[in-house]
Amino acid sequence: MNRRQFIERSAVLGLGVSLGSRMTGAANAKTTQLETDGFFTLGKRKDHWWLITPEGKPFFTMGLNHIDPASLRYPENVDIWKEKYKGSTLKWIQESVSPNLKEWGFNTVGWVQEVTVPKWQHSRPFTVDEYSALDMPYCHLLPFTESHQWEKHTVHYDFRSDDWKEWCDYVARSHCAELNEHRNLIGYFYSDCPTWVHQRPDNEWRGPIFDPERLKTEAGRKELTELAHAYYKTTHDAIRRYDKNHLILGDRYEANAPIPMEVVNAALPFVDVLSFQDFRDPVTHLDEWYKKTGKPVLLADAAGVKGKMVDGFKPNNGPWYSETLDALYENPGCIGFHLCGAYQRNKARRRGLLDERENPDQEHVEQMTAANKKIAARMAKQF
Repeated sequence: MNRRQFIERSAVLGLGVSLGSRMTGAANAKTTQLETDGFFTLGKRKDHWWLITPEGKPFFTMGLNHIDPASLRYPENVDIWKEKYKGSTLKWIQESVSPNLKEWGFNTVGWVQEVTVPKWQHSRPFTVDEYSALDMPYCHLLPFTESHQWEKHTVHYDFRSDDWKEWCDYVARSHCAELNEHRNLIGYFYSDCPTWVHQRPDNEWRGPIFDPERLKTEAGRKELTELAHAYYKTTHDAIRRYDKNHLILGDRYEANAPIPMEVVNAALPFVDVLSFQDFRDPVTHLDEWYKKTGKPVLLADAAGVKGKMVDGFKPNNGPWYSETLDALYENPGCIGFHLCGAYQRNKARRRGLLDERENPDQEHVEQMTAANKKIAARMAKQF
């Protein structure tokens, strides 16, 4: 069964469940937030969905992913870390990360965790103090499940079990209870490309979360609906026990793998945005998903990775970024685009906007900067 067949299988359920309290010149969305005053929320202006800032202004998120200080701690560049930043992550964020991102026109940190070793878990997230040092909008991933399509070590959770519920509560209280008053926090992601009904060669041993063959029967489709409902309700309820203020951005679905409507329909009442990774055709796919569901969509992780290795590293793709950003801005349901960076290249991902000595990939960085500032100027003119 192909991706389009999964998309078209089922009717779509209704959107969010509870009304955010703040109105700023036009009707805001019904979101899962119990309180929106002073926090990012969602709203519709001029027939387009936008994030709405704590100050009540429309906001199109242009983010960079994968920001890890360990990229400056190789033997050949640790001198920069020690001498320039005095071994301090806070100093590095304040003097390198934040000013560079702002200079390049990015207005969000999409997700900081980075590849450490291919097909292993990502690096650690930022701490509360590190997010505060960043001093700009950001999103945060909650590690409810390690069902990522690239990860090859972890078994699946039983989403119906008491252990799962207890784990979700632990994750929420250890992350959300610290972040619940942060005005710069946009919202929470869950899993990176969860393998609901697909698998990759490296994790074939564990299989998908749910056997796609069972979707051929009504009983199987009903069972997946119930399983996905348990997953999204449990995660939602755990977050809302400790954070009533921030958006829920949910899983970052792999747009080029089958995504059953049973899963999406189960998610819709418990998330505020449908988030996607897409390295092939994000403009087309996000348009499809918005038209299919009416739910705001976010390109949460994507890059135009082409070209040959140069000295063991891949170049960035400024022209692709510019074209994609322009096209996504025209989608009335799209609230933003987060580039699969990284900030600084390492020996696992092998691409980044800075090299190991902090020299920028000048040509492509300039093209991305121009694209970001073009969108910012359009926003300023429009609002």
